[in-house]
Amino acid sequence: MASAISPDNPIYRRRRVVNAILLFVSGLTLLFGLFWLTWILVTLFYEGFNALAPSLFTQNTPPPGSNGGLLNAIAGSLMMAVTGTLIGTPVGILAGTYLAEYGRRGWLAPATRFINDILLSAPSIVIGLFVYSVYVSQVNHFSGWGGALALSLIVIPVVVRTTDDMLKLVPDSLREAAVALGAPSWKMVVFISYRAAKAGIITGILLAVARISGETAPLLFTALNNQFWSLNMNAPMANLPVVIFQFAMSPYEDWHRLAWGGAILITLSVLALNIIARALFRR
Repeated sequence: MASAISPDNPIYRRRRVVNAILLFVSGLTLLFGLFWLTWILVTLFYEGFNALAPSLFTQNTPPPGSNGGLLNAIAGSLMMAVTGTLIGTPVGILAGTYLAEYGRRGWLAPATRFINDILLSAPSIVIGLFVYSVYVSQVNHFSGWGGALALSLIVIPVVVRTTDDMLKLVPDSLREAAVALGAPSWKMVVFISYRAAKAGIITGILLAVARISGETAPLLFTALNNQFWSLNMNAPMANLPVVIFQFAMSPYEDWHRLAWGGAILITLSVLALNIIARALFRR
């Protein structure tokens, strides 16, 4: 009688054939995905680097047929991203702290995690429409504040999830030691839990910033756009995602070039943030 692992065993032969077929199909799907990803990246870097020029960082978005750059869009994107991060990060960290440190019993923490997971997967256009209905339509004008508010609502669930997960990885023995030495609960959280989970929390913040860097739909409903230089957050504000969308859809070749330049700027920014996040997470 053939052993279970003998090559003559029909079950063993059938499993080897099935394994070979599945490996072949898996390899084909991998190559299929890599082909399109490589094509997209090669096209992006070729067109994007050809569009990079000093004027891209020193001139405002131009009318058709004129020379210009993306200075006002870069400034607007930075202002709204920074403001949205400053609004969303404290809320996300405090909510994640409650879930990990104080929400281990009861129904509130599981319900909050469930709602947070829904927000994580919610389409960004829904968030933009929500901010439009509760803020923009009430003040009767588009503004950078509306864009920053929409971006902050995208930041919050990412930071909540990361903070919650990182704090739950801190050993309870550290908390117990701090409490045994007479430290109040808030000092235990600030000086023990936060320090132990610092790299992971910062990583979550950087990943949230990387996510909002290329969001277009929320800004279409909130900040809209502005062709001129403006640092007024209470008025329509230029931003890279919306400028890329509008210029790419236009029939003008010079606008297409600027759209590629904006796309490569966002791509390189997101790449840099992800590299920094990975480096911090390894620590």
